[in-house]
Amino acid sequence: MNVLYFTLEDFESIENNHSINTDLLREFKRHGHNVFAVSPTERRKNLPTRLLFEEKTSENNGNKRSGGRSVILKPRIGNIQKTKSFIEKGISTVTIGWILKRAIKKYLSSDYLGVDVKFDLIIYCTPPITFLSAVEYVKKRDKARTYLLLRDIFPQNAVDLGMLRTTGLKGFLYKFFRRQEKRLYAISDRIGCMSQANVEYLLKYNPEIKTDQVEVCSNCIEVIDKSLDEKTRVAIRKRHALPLNKKIFVYGGNLGKPQGVPFIIECLRACVDLEDCYFLIVGDGTERHLLVDYVESERPKNVTLMKQLPKEEYEQLVAACDVGLIFLDHRFTIPNFPSRLLSYMSAKLPVLAATDKASDIGKAIVDGGFGWWCESDDSDKFLKAVLLCIEEMRKGQNVETEFQYLRTFYSSEVACQQIIAANLVDNCV
Repeated sequence: MNVLYFTLEDFESIENNHSINTDLLREFKRHGHNVFAVSPTERRKNLPTRLLFEEKTSENNGNKRSGGRSVILKPRIGNIQKTKSFIEKGISTVTIGWILKRAIKKYLSSDYLGVDVKFDLIIYCTPPITFLSAVEYVKKRDKARTYLLLRDIFPQNAVDLGMLRTTGLKGFLYKFFRRQEKRLYAISDRIGCMSQANVEYLLKYNPEIKTDQVEVCSNCIEVIDKSLDEKTRVAIRKRHALPLNKKIFVYGGNLGKPQGVPFIIECLRACVDLEDCYFLIVGDGTERHLLVDYVESERPKNVTLMKQLPKEEYEQLVAACDVGLIFLDHRFTIPNFPSRLLSYMSAKLPVLAATDKASDIGKAIVDGGFGWWCESDDSDKFLKAVLLCIEEMRKGQNVETEFQYLRTFYSSEVACQQIIAANLVDNCV
């Protein structure tokens, strides 16, 4: 079948890029399906709309796999991610659906492909409401089935962080986006949520959605062992001037409002006198400057702050550490489930999560036996969790626990088979 996949992730290869989106797309190709990915490029990169093609075969862990072909449509859109201007972000968000619809009409046609393509299945993900008009257009035109991978519950997440309000001028925007959200759910034949808490939240606040329309379809990646031997770990730590004799807690990813950067700083202050642990923060984002100010003014001896690194270098650096960190702002009422958890698990790192009470990522970590959780409203709770981590790691643990959990619950192969097994189209199986 022909699969049309919408994402805001900017990539130029499905075969050579590893992420929660491209890993899933490769699995669809492996099952013999043709994949057409819509992966926009923001205006700041100053690139025109493009169409990219890839071969039908790929190499993975030494195993040659044949399957369907892939085409990547790269529409030029406004700036959305890591954009400080609320007005710019809002205009770009509102217009993206129209831009994608126009690009599909023009580029995924016989004029460019030599044949008009009819899509059997449309999959769309984070943040989904931006794709509404494009999804509606293709669904109606091709009578395609639709699958929503719900990785963001917008606009409520923006309300939680004070970026939108339900009243006043910003209330008009909220109501507009909420109507778009409702329409998106209505046209989705199946909705895959990141966790059970997401399923329950969605059904509670959208009672018009049928229970059998919703299922858990977690964030997923291709499962590859990215852990390092001790010699390589030591070499990487030396290269980055990191201590060899301390437990290193690493956070890698976006540093914006969802992560609650002021709270991260409070946690670092609470742990500043601990002699046997070290904190490494890697990433960029709209709130990173707060961390820069903290490090430059207070000069903590057990903190290193790095800018975003190339993916391969970052993954090696993570694998040279001891514990992965996850932070979520305590104000969230929606159950987020950050995908950075998967990179830690690939490196066989236990995880410490400091999140709001709505998220069930902490429950998954604790019940899975590969980490710790505390609420992100009190830095003393974080300090106690860090001390518990160090104590339990001294006693030793099964380092394979997180990796086996990853293989069982967060594999792109499992997710692909789940979507196919949903019998969304006649030729899915």
